[in-house]
Amino acid sequence: MKLALPTAQLYIPDNAPEADALARTTHLAIGAHQDDLEIMAVDGILEAFGQPDKWFTGVVMTNGAGSPRTGIYGDYSDGEMQVVRAQEQKKAAFIGNYAAQFLLDHPSSAIKNPANRAPVEDLIAILRATRPEIVYTHNPADKHDTHIGVMLKTLAAIRSLPKKERPCKFYGCEVWRDLDWMLDEDKVAFDVSRHENMQMALVSVFDSQVSGGKRYDLATMGRRRANATYYASHATDMADLMAFAMDLTPLIEKDDLDIEGYVRAHIERFARDVSGRLSRLR
Repeated sequence: MKLALPTAQLYIPDNAPEADALARTTHLAIGAHQDDLEIMAVDGILEAFGQPDKWFTGVVMTNGAGSPRTGIYGDYSDGEMQVVRAQEQKKAAFIGNYAAQFLLDHPSSAIKNPANRAPVEDLIAILRATRPEIVYTHNPADKHDTHIGVMLKTLAAIRSLPKKERPCKFYGCEVWRDLDWMLDEDKVAFDVSRHENMQMALVSVFDSQVSGGKRYDLATMGRRRANATYYASHATDMADLMAFAMDLTPLIEKDDLDIEGYVRAHIERFARDVSGRLSRLR
């Protein structure tokens, strides 16, 4: 597959032929940075793990050059960190038995530039090669600019496809802002209770981040456990671990549906719920 940058990589853990590896994909996740997929798209990883008819493929859009670093990584240059983070992502792909892992190597500035179409063209090529049933990306209420850039370019890529070639479901997932605030009837709640040991390993393998000052391993598993416990106030837990998502499928069914208005509607429903409860009980 021809991608925009000569430094882009495609890793296939089981060494299957490229076309076959990509064509078997059923679940595709598109994230900004190395480790974002394992934090936000665990539903897809678990759904495909060990299933002969389901396969997860990951796409990391950026090169990871700007990540924070300390400890043994404190003196690493941006170039050295890019190598380390790519290796860590490949380790995660091996642990999770991914169909394939793309490392597109774009700088964050390219992702945040609305005029830069190169990342979108990469995604169009990947979507055509994989034809996934489900796509996961960052949620549009995330507070990280690069994450929002990835979400917007993913939406643009999907909308560039004929409707018959688009995924059936499109989800915006949790990283830099969780989705607990959404009304229960609005949020998608994934039961991700199984393979807890593997989930921990998938995030812990990013040692440059975890030992480098960001305990994503503990925070991610803690969020999933908190989601499960605080999901229903008047019922026992339905799951041990849960991950939340915003259903973005309407945005790929209706090309004229505005993303900002779509998210604002969710926020306004949340605001009305809070105001209504206060008005009713005070």
